[in-house]
Amino acid sequence: MKKYIYILLFVTYAFKAYSHTSHYQGIIKIEMDVIRNGEIIGYSNYFFEHEDEKMTVKNYTNFKVDLFGVTIFSILSEAIEKYENDKLIYFKSNTFQNDKEKYVNLHYDKSSKKFIIDGSSYKGKGNNDCVIGNWWNHQILKAKKQISPLSGSIKEQVVTLIGEENIIINNKKYLTNHYKLKSKNENLPKDKKLNFDIWYDPKNSLILKVSYSRMGKWEYKVKNFE
Repeated sequence: MKKYIYILLFVTYAFKAYSHTSHYQGIIKIEMDVIRNGEIIGYSNYFFEHEDEKMTVKNYTNFKVDLFGVTIFSILSEAIEKYENDKLIYFKSNTFQNDKEKYVNLHYDKSSKKFIIDGSSYKGKGNNDCVIGNWWNHQILKAKKQISPLSGSIKEQVVTLIGEENIIINNKKYLTNHYKLKSKNENLPKDKKLNFDIWYDPKNSLILKVSYSRMGKWEYKVKNFE
């Protein structure tokens, strides 16, 4: 079930790890449904704490895919991100994917101006033009690289604006910008490539929906924010 491994690689964007955290000053939580083939199978929820120039984001993700009453794929994950003066300074996650443990421990080193990453699939340094691949952060639409929130691997990406599009979320119409996010390296194996459609609401500075196809049609869709 490695084909599911990038389900949470939620892609990319920031200039020098800036997150424009000021855009989220009024946000205390973002709740997203995880949907596969039209069925809600779990959630990915973000909770925000604000203190002066600091912001902490906690994420809890839990979903599973069942086939004939047997769980064939599951994700259970907890993560925490910390920002100071609009810059990412710390990230930590623990994930169980089909009972296999994955992790990321990251901090920003001021002397080298790089991220120090200890992950289950990558250990080393990362430039500060990377962002954590989570769906709460709209800067993923501007970044050239993302760091996997599951394993710490670094992936290059290309984001293209398709155009404006009206979508309905919870019986409410939103005017969004529709983006395509893909891996820069077209030669990657199909199950390793980033290939997401993303609908961004510029009025609320929120990603409202993400969709992709991999062993079915998947969506991350905002259920509630406040």
